[in-house]
Amino acid sequence: MPTCRRKRVILTEPSPALLEALKNDPNREVFYLADTGEIFETYEAYAARMSFYRLKQFQCEVTGKSGLDYFQALESERQEARTMHSRFPDQLKAAVLKAVQWQVMGRIDHLVEAVYDRFKDRYYPDEKVYVEIQGEKYLARIIQVFPPKSATNLRRSPGPVASSSSTPLSDEPMAIHKVAEDLKIPVKESIAMDDPAKYIYKVQILEEERQPGFGKADKSKGKEASRGQWSGHLMDVDCSKMSRDRLAFSKSILRRFIRDCVDRDAAVASPWTVKPAIAARYGVNTVMPEEIRKGVETLKKGESDKRKKVWEEKEGPASKRQKRAQAAAENEKLLAAIAEQREREAREKAEQAQKAKEESERLAAEKKKKKPIRYPTEDLDVVLGDKEKKAGMKVKRPVPSKLAMPFGEDQETNSAFLMSWNFIVVYGQPLHISPFTMDDFEAALRHSMVDPPCQLLAEIHATLIYNLRTVSFNRHSAVMSLVDYKQEHGDNEVSGVTIEQLTAAMADVGNNWERAPLRHSEGRDGWEESLVGCLKDHANLENFPRLREVLTRLLFAPDSAPEPSGSTAPSPSTSPAPLRLTTPAHPKELYYRLSAKDRVDILAFMCNLAVSSKAIHAHMEACEEQLTALRKEKIEVNRTKKSYLEEIAALEGEINPDGKPQTNGKTPDEDVAMHDLSDLSDVPNSDTEDAAPKPRRSAAKEREAARAKAQSAKQAQADRRRLEEEVNKLERRLEGIEREFRKLLGSVRVKPLGRDRFFNRVWWFDGMGAASLIGSGGTVQYGAGRIFVQGPSEFDVEVLRRREEDVDKRRREEEGEEGMLAVGEWAVYNDVDEVREFVDWLNPKGVRELALKNAFTKWWNHIAPGMRRRAADLSANAKIPEARRSTRKHAGADVLREPYMQWTNRKAINGS
Repeated sequence: MPTCRRKRVILTEPSPALLEALKNDPNREVFYLADTGEIFETYEAYAARMSFYRLKQFQCEVTGKSGLDYFQALESERQEARTMHSRFPDQLKAAVLKAVQWQVMGRIDHLVEAVYDRFKDRYYPDEKVYVEIQGEKYLARIIQVFPPKSATNLRRSPGPVASSSSTPLSDEPMAIHKVAEDLKIPVKESIAMDDPAKYIYKVQILEEERQPGFGKADKSKGKEASRGQWSGHLMDVDCSKMSRDRLAFSKSILRRFIRDCVDRDAAVASPWTVKPAIAARYGVNTVMPEEIRKGVETLKKGESDKRKKVWEEKEGPASKRQKRAQAAAENEKLLAAIAEQREREAREKAEQAQKAKEESERLAAEKKKKKPIRYPTEDLDVVLGDKEKKAGMKVKRPVPSKLAMPFGEDQETNSAFLMSWNFIVVYGQPLHISPFTMDDFEAALRHSMVDPPCQLLAEIHATLIYNLRTVSFNRHSAVMSLVDYKQEHGDNEVSGVTIEQLTAAMADVGNNWERAPLRHSEGRDGWEESLVGCLKDHANLENFPRLREVLTRLLFAPDSAPEPSGSTAPSPSTSPAPLRLTTPAHPKELYYRLSAKDRVDILAFMCNLAVSSKAIHAHMEACEEQLTALRKEKIEVNRTKKSYLEEIAALEGEINPDGKPQTNGKTPDEDVAMHDLSDLSDVPNSDTEDAAPKPRRSAAKEREAARAKAQSAKQAQADRRRLEEEVNKLERRLEGIEREFRKLLGSVRVKPLGRDRFFNRVWWFDGMGAASLIGSGGTVQYGAGRIFVQGPSEFDVEVLRRREEDVDKRRREEEGEEGMLAVGEWAVYNDVDEVREFVDWLNPKGVRELALKNAFTKWWNHIAPGMRRRAADLSANAKIPEARRSTRKHAGADVLREPYMQWTNRKAINGS
């Protein structure tokens, strides 16, 4: 029977209602499962059972194969059963089944052992066995069996005796091996009563073709002839000269045969019984004899009494419980003493367990310490030791400045400012705007003079407005959003202006913003009004929460406004104090009264909308294609460089065959000349005329060989110089590919340089998108010229909290209280020396800091010059306080000399 989760699958029996319907309604339709014979009342029950059978979770009980469905497992068992029944001797089947019938044994293995010991030396008529003759085994068939009483008069010989006469089989079969069929008789007694060694078997050797190994080449013809001489002979043998084929009779085959033919109930001490169909086939008695029945009942009663006794010892019958209740008072003191002793033993046991736990923890800690760590590993697992500290490894990170951020500690505005500047610079090509530095962008946002106007502000807003014309919008979405807010919360005032007043002022401003020409040649005149129109159609209180405050300040002026200050240099000025804005005015005059925070919020909103424009998407797709081409080019350049280096190595062997570099400064020709002189000086002096020509000819040949060698070396050196120049060109091209790759990758997705051990993100914004690291003539260019540090994300903070160690304590030690950044908080390094100290602080044994340090090493030749160039520009543009003009007349002239006012848009399209 197939098994499922090591349990045999029990077939579903028909329900009582179905059996009752068989009598009352025999024509009732049911669902029949032919493979198992099960009957179901409903299709749902039939389908559920069929689905269960189709699951690949059944196991063949015979072979142990798993991962089968029920029908596959059942077919496997049937196939194995057919194979087993065909191999097992038919003559033994009836005797074995009669022996196991009604046997009470707990395990089937014990039953198999008992049966095997009884029948391994007992043979039956017509059974095929192997007979040993002169050291060789021959297949034979048993013709007749002579029990011991019939063999007393026969002459026993130590070996097989051949017989030429044929003894016919007896018509009345003799009862043989009857004692073996009764397993109740011990083995020794059964042998004494019916010794299998005293049986004599008349066997007939089968034909040569049926012998094992027939057809295989023998070592000699004589041996083949000797085997053939026994074919068809009859002889008398005993069990010592006989054996069965192991494929026909062994413990494993016997176990499978018994398990396939017998069964037993689940009750205690239930006997093994042969299955009814098999018992009827082999003549096994299916009626339990009275004496066996009594014996089985006695065994069952004994097992039941044993279990009952164990239960009574635990619980006790009712009378014993009463006696125990009566004696409880007498044993109270004894129980108290026992309880006290148990408590004492429990305390001692707990103390021992605690000591054992501490000892195991100590051993585990020692083992963990001894276990070698493979670097790089998790950064927080790396701890500086005394050796690293003595070597000069920095313990504390240089503190980045929070106040040096463009908007100080206003983290939300800092994030929006960095995002807006990076977006406009990176996508300068589709936006048609030239790159500008972050310092210029900050100064432009703080520009507060109407005259002279700031061209950078005009170009930024105009190009974003042109871009947002291609993004779908809802007409008057801002007005509708404000009206909905009024209906829900009432018409309250903001800076003295109600929603009704604000919507009325918005009605006539910027209605034609998507068609208004903002020409570059005209200074983008009218961009402030188009900005209001763009906000009216794109913004609402959901996607731009500060919409009402911004529009109020763009459309309403205070009754008496102070004159705008002439100082426009970038400074950490705060937002102006809130005033009552009651006078409607034109946006062109009021935009420059907005605080830098309001301007940043407007640009951040417009940049977020511009991301979804078609021009930006097309540019990103083009960058992806160029990135793919650059990757392929990089592979080809590296392959070419590798081949050139291999050629240089081969030429190096020709130039210096001894592997020693030439350090004497002499050219190959000079070496040849010196070699020639030494050869001539070694010519021996002789007065004989016959000895002179030979050394001269030898010297000439050597000089010729030396010249050829020098020429070859000279050519090899020229080739090496040429190849080195090619390698240098390829290296410069690889550097250019890396710069172009950074520019294109920055247009697709902006990624930080890396993260430190505490998951702080390090940003370097230069050289991405439309910006470049190298200008015309190889000059250094920068965009931000700084290294920004951003605090860990919320997910990273959660990872830090899950660690067993106190991460906050370690952060205070290695970052300092003032250097610890909260989630998303920004800080900056403005000085090259601070960045160098930060890089020295990074520990390359950690995976994150190793990657970050490698990134700094890769781009250091651009990071450091860019920071120095920015510092130099700031120093050159710094004003001497005494030289500043306080009058408004000269303030405009001073402003025009500011770098952000000198910026021009070289990418502007003439028609726009």
